[in-house]
Amino acid sequence: MTKKEFDKNIYRVPSLRNVECTYPYFHDGSAKTLEEAVRKMAYHNLGIELETQEVRLIVKFLKTLTGELPKYEK
Repeated sequence: MTKKEFDKNIYRVPSLRNVECTYPYFHDGSAKTLEEAVRKMAYHNLGIELETQEVRLIVKFLKTLTGELPKYEK
């Protein structure tokens, strides 16, 4: 957060890397699946309802962004 007036109402969008592995989705965990998250984002951000095949193709693409998750030491 820069506290500059120009940056007001600007927020960082998280990376889509490994998005397949980071469920549940959204700040409140309200989308349990990637398919549900894609449908909600299309509706709320673009005002459109996607066809089932469109959702499948988008999810298929998002899954290509999955790689090895980093190992965290406890």
